[in-house]
Amino acid sequence: MKIFWIGIRVLLACLSLLFGGMFYSAHRTSLKTHRMKAKSPSTANAELTVFFISDVHRRRVPEKLLNKVRSHFGSVDLVIIGGDVAEKGVPLERVKNNVEKLATLGPVYYIWGNNDREIGESNVREIIADVGGTILDNGSVRIPMHPDWIISGADDPSSGNTNLQKAVSFEEDYTYQLVAVHNPSLFNKIMKISKPVLLVGGHTHGGQIRFGPFGMQPKGEFKDDDDECAQLISNGFGTTLVPLRFGAPPETHLITVRYKKRSGTI
Repeated sequence: MKIFWIGIRVLLACLSLLFGGMFYSAHRTSLKTHRMKAKSPSTANAELTVFFISDVHRRRVPEKLLNKVRSHFGSVDLVIIGGDVAEKGVPLERVKNNVEKLATLGPVYYIWGNNDREIGESNVREIIADVGGTILDNGSVRIPMHPDWIISGADDPSSGNTNLQKAVSFEEDYTYQLVAVHNPSLFNKIMKISKPVLLVGGHTHGGQIRFGPFGMQPKGEFKDDDDECAQLISNGFGTTLVPLRFGAPPETHLITVRYKKRSGTI
């Protein structure tokens, strides 16, 4: 009997260590850097800098993360919030504070996630508007200071409002396109109707809890194939259901795209 209770204590101690490690992993602050080239790399003479964060959910954006970004660039050209900046039960003040912090890095571009409307669509719209941000509601806009570029975004499939054709269309002339969606299941559909330089998405959390190659979702990754557009699927910053991670640490991304600026553009 004594050996039995010793075994139970050892088991509980191991579980405590495991869950402690999973909780710690879920609250790490990680910034991954990626560099890529858009067409004509040998003649690239300009750079577009993009900070991408998705799936914040209940987490608070720490100053530590902002400082990591600033250590690379004082500011970036784009801050893309890739959906699920909130979920049901998250205080509006926390969401507002997170968005305000991210806006100090550069202009905010936001796309809807599958959980955001749980705190009220009008609330989200107001929070983004208060920082001068842009919500990409199935549409495209030109990127300031980089007139060769447009950024396009589509609503999440969970809304029933997704219109990819409208999202990637742009009536004026452009050379390069960046497309942001929350759910990367849309990537293949987008590539059939458009030719973006870069596709970014989140949603999957990298499986959040995975053991080696096994998880509920594929682990996030950045793929840059010379023959295809570059693709980023992020593990995301926060967690859902349980505040734990294993084998799929949280991540945010700083992407630098070198490209050839057209003559005559600013």
